Amino acid sequence: MDSIEAHQDIESELTPLPVDASTAIQQPSMLRPGKQWKWWVLVVLNIVLLLVGQSVAVVLGKFYFKHGGQSKWMGALVQTAGFPVLYLPLVFYPSLEKHPNTCNTTSHPSLFTLIFVYFSLGCLLAIDNFLYSLGLWCLPISTYSLICASQLVFNAIFSLVINSEKLTVLILNSVILITMSASLVAIHPDSIESEDEKKPGGKKAHVIGFLSTIGASAAYALLLSLTQFSFETTLKKETFGVVFEMQIYTSLVSTFVCAIGLFSSSEWNKLKCEMETFTKGRVLYVVSLVGAALSWQICTVGVVGLIFLVSSLFSNVVSMLSLPFVPVVAVLFYHETMDGIKIVAMLLTIWGFASYIYHQYLDDNKSKENEASPIPDSELDGIADKLV
Repeated sequence: MDSIEAHQDIESELTPLPVDASTAIQQPSMLRPGKQWKWWVLVVLNIVLLLVGQSVAVVLGKFYFKHGGQSKWMGALVQTAGFPVLYLPLVFYPSLEKHPNTCNTTSHPSLFTLIFVYFSLGCLLAIDNFLYSLGLWCLPISTYSLICASQLVFNAIFSLVINSEKLTVLILNSVILITMSASLVAIHPDSIESEDEKKPGGKKAHVIGFLSTIGASAAYALLLSLTQFSFETTLKKETFGVVFEMQIYTSLVSTFVCAIGLFSSSEWNKLKCEMETFTKGRVLYVVSLVGAALSWQICTVGVVGLIFLVSSLFSNVVSMLSLPFVPVVAVLFYHETMDGIKIVAMLLTIWGFASYIYHQYLDDNKSKENEASPIPDSELDGIADKLV
């Protein structure tokens, strides 16, 4: 009898699992292999939310600064102030909030650990938002967007140091190309500046904007790597509810820090005058800020959705896909001039993106081949020994 039970145990070990059996437990029914079309619809929907939300938020942010807005802290605040919107997916899809796998015996992190993680990442997010806001205030959209592409460079560095990812030839090629693109933009005097902007402080503002945007790109890349590190070492799972909680609580901390910065600075006292002197009127002043806040949260929903459906790396790559094409939007809406140097910089950036994405494509195919590989001979020998 014992030999029969042992034989059945061995057969259960030899029975192959479905390709997605390990992930089917953790995913809702609509995301399982039998309903791939729904998965693809959700992926495409989240990509659209991310790209549209990010593009609209940047355009509205520049609209605010271009027509009389001066508060950098307000520009940083609206990037996370709409975080209550993130509760809506948890309300409409409560089944996705909890992890259905009851076999998970991993210990949950303590409350102090969670507070420390959320507070640290939230403060870093607030610094990142302020630097982005300062860069957008100082620079034209086309210059700002091309410099933001340097995030991939810092991504490669922090992923190597923090997440122990390898630096391949394709990634190195991407880093070199985007560094060249950012260097061209850095030394290029913006030909689209108006006569009012071509004043003695114009060059100083260009340098401040360049350094702020570079710093913001580095801070965001560090934030992504630390978030991934937190999921792997502290939270130890990446479910829908956990990912959204990470976004909500870090946004809450970031909003609180930016609000403190706004009230403690002289910018708070100037907001009323700023609204009254806004060249497009009070209504569009409010609409630009509210619209930017909602657009950033739409973008965040797309980011979180792609993290849950695919991976954090894929979400990051998609979030940067719009950057090379934002200068085209700047030409259409703000009549900025795309001269030869900026066109070359944009082409270098697109080339760098293509190199980076192709590396991820090869890496993904390699991981799938490893998952589909047969059982090693050493494991078969061990099973054979048990049968004997």
